[in-house]
Amino acid sequence: MNTKSYSESYAAAGVDITAGYKAVELMKQHIAKTLTSGVCSDVGGFGGLFELDLDGIRKPVLVSGTDGVGTKLKIAFLMDKHDTVGIDCVAMCVNDIICCGAKPLFFLDYIACGKNVPEKIAEIVKGVCEGCVQAGAALIGGETAEMPGFYPVDEYDLAGYSTGVVDKEKIIDHTAMRAGDVILALPSSGVHSNGFSLVRKVFDVENTDLKVPVPELNGKSIGETLLTPTKIYVKPVLALLEQVKVKGISHITGGGFYENIPRSISQGLGARIDRSAVRILPIFDLIAKRGGISEHDMFNTFNMGVGMCIITEKKDAEKALEILKANGEDAYVIGEIVKSEEKITIC
Repeated sequence: MNTKSYSESYAAAGVDITAGYKAVELMKQHIAKTLTSGVCSDVGGFGGLFELDLDGIRKPVLVSGTDGVGTKLKIAFLMDKHDTVGIDCVAMCVNDIICCGAKPLFFLDYIACGKNVPEKIAEIVKGVCEGCVQAGAALIGGETAEMPGFYPVDEYDLAGYSTGVVDKEKIIDHTAMRAGDVILALPSSGVHSNGFSLVRKVFDVENTDLKVPVPELNGKSIGETLLTPTKIYVKPVLALLEQVKVKGISHITGGGFYENIPRSISQGLGARIDRSAVRILPIFDLIAKRGGISEHDMFNTFNMGVGMCIITEKKDAEKALEILKANGEDAYVIGEIVKSEEKITIC
């Protein structure tokens, strides 16, 4: 810790730079768990250094993704629980990267807060590090900005950025897609990190006790259920890509089925989703019931229990399911690709 760096004037304005030093010290133990062989720098430098291992990669292409946690953070504030939203932050970036077939290499986070409470910042970064471990990516840098007067003292925002690499020849090729290809569903862990502006309105979270067990949620509370971190699909999908030709991957985020599945489908083709096959989680039934929300709007806002869709040839579907299940994903068939100008049909 830099014991000589202290400004009474800055502290009087609401910024305690020594709190930043303490936060870094507290988070170092968590960051150490994410380090991989490519990391060339320690925390605290002006930039994070990472050496690319291009063994076996003929034409490396870097793939980058950035995102935040959104208003799910409001639930974390109300529950005073801050050790899982970092997983969400990592997930929202790395799950996008693997849709191209890329392996995430490293991650950087950005935390902006009204008041730097070192223990709270360390809890947030602890979650970021857990997400990095799940994704096989290293946390090589970040920034904590104390911004009094801009954020309330008890609130913060959290965003992140990740870079991955893929051999140009192995980038997911949507043009290889054909009618008759199969759409596989990878289950979500819950609401993940999208649609929380609607969720907060439905449950009136500021005026509801989020810690009370709810029968419809198998005895879990609304707050606990909503804070379930976004599932990270990196390792199962990378294992699949090594053995099966994948023609499309969709990360089901904001916009639900209707916006995200079409993003991985070729021109002249559409996705036909079997509504009866979708394993809808109880939280979505509760949101629809309490909010009086139509089924179309639910599928156009939330993941509905499907965090990721993968498209393969029909002959490869069974093998793909076996590989995914061997890697912890209880995947299942949810539909097929058809010739259609309608990009998605749920029936």
